[in-house]
Amino acid sequence: MGDLVERLAQGLPEGAVVVDPDVVASYARDMAGFCAAGVPAVLVLPRTVEQVQHVLRTATDLRVPVVPQGARTGLSGGANAVDGCIVLSLVAMDRILEIDPVNRLAVVEPGVVNAVLSRAVAEHGLAYPPDPSSWESCTIGGNIGTGAGGLCCVKYGVTAEYVLGLDVVLADGRLLRTGRRTAKGVAGYDLTRLLVGSEGTLGVVVQAVLALRPEPAPPLVLAAEFAATEAACAAVCEVMAGGFAPSLMELMDATTVRAVNEMAAMGLPESTRALLLVAFDGPDQAAEVAAVAELCRAAGATEVVPAEDRAESELLLQARRLALPALDRMGTTMIDDVAVPRSRLADMLAGVARIAERGRLTIGVVSHAGDGNTHPVVVFDASDPEETARAEHSFEEIMALGLELGGTVTGEHGIGLLKRDWLARELGPVGLELQRQIKSVFDPLGILNPGKTL
Repeated sequence: MGDLVERLAQGLPEGAVVVDPDVVASYARDMAGFCAAGVPAVLVLPRTVEQVQHVLRTATDLRVPVVPQGARTGLSGGANAVDGCIVLSLVAMDRILEIDPVNRLAVVEPGVVNAVLSRAVAEHGLAYPPDPSSWESCTIGGNIGTGAGGLCCVKYGVTAEYVLGLDVVLADGRLLRTGRRTAKGVAGYDLTRLLVGSEGTLGVVVQAVLALRPEPAPPLVLAAEFAATEAACAAVCEVMAGGFAPSLMELMDATTVRAVNEMAAMGLPESTRALLLVAFDGPDQAAEVAAVAELCRAAGATEVVPAEDRAESELLLQARRLALPALDRMGTTMIDDVAVPRSRLADMLAGVARIAERGRLTIGVVSHAGDGNTHPVVVFDASDPEETARAEHSFEEIMALGLELGGTVTGEHGIGLLKRDWLARELGPVGLELQRQIKSVFDPLGILNPGKTL
């Protein structure tokens, strides 16, 4: 321990090496429940690429594991410490290095907060579309590590679509530069895509070149209430089959609607079994909202409320923003992240309802319905061991259901510790073997975020 701290301090400024046990312990885990966290040996807070290289060279020399971290808003345990590790927090590397309106790109350090970048590029009439729910606190480096998504993925895609290039410090301290700054480029293997979503197991991102888009118009939203979840899911399919390109399409099941009603007195009728929110930000948004309103009515919506302006749109979206806080009020929550084909969304929600009934639990589902990414939220009493066990079993059943329906065990939260066993089931033995071989090329000693994903 003493040798490690001394070696780290030789290449880091005063205050960048932290050994206070209470401070170090506060960095031991992310926001995932039911994931073990070890006791770190030390916390480091570098500010430059060279300092990160020094940390990795030291870790390699001393064979000490390194756990890279962003803002620790993750929900899979991917940032959790292991015993005796160096916790490498990148939050102090928070500079926006460049915004280029001509080439529509930004160059940023990993600690830049998503919302800070979004506001900075908006001053140039541009947008960085990925918008995780934690965008006011999550960092770009963390978003890259987990392959984060957000509410606008149905139209704009996830983080991977916007990462043009990366500077990455490898386990031995070498600096790898991947990707490009050009609009097109296909030279060599796509190492950039490989690194996005790798959760710090292949290298430490120290700089990113990100693609930007023209800033869209403020969205116009409609809310549709349904007396049956199946009807709401049918409306989702009709919208997508009809060639529409909504910027947002979110679905809340009856449990979530009830929780939001109880928290905020939204005034939704008790008969509402599903609430569908659809937004458009294109030039014909009013016409598109009107057309989708008719599709929802034809699919069986009991009430359709199209917003007339931005203020009404914001009011309608408030219900979606309150979904997770409202479910949190009901007890301890375990948030799943299963994505299925849009055509199987109704089967997924019906299956979750059956799992809730079997487990005698409350499970609310909020879904990025436009891309089939569901977030079943298991609510339980953590002080009750028997109910906790049922909650964990139900969580596992939900992931099994997702795979059975042709889906994936994570659409945007990552694998981390929470879903390691399920990754093996999804990839199969050949896929798992190849991924482990790739890991060994980048990190032959296995010191980068050990025990995560694979």
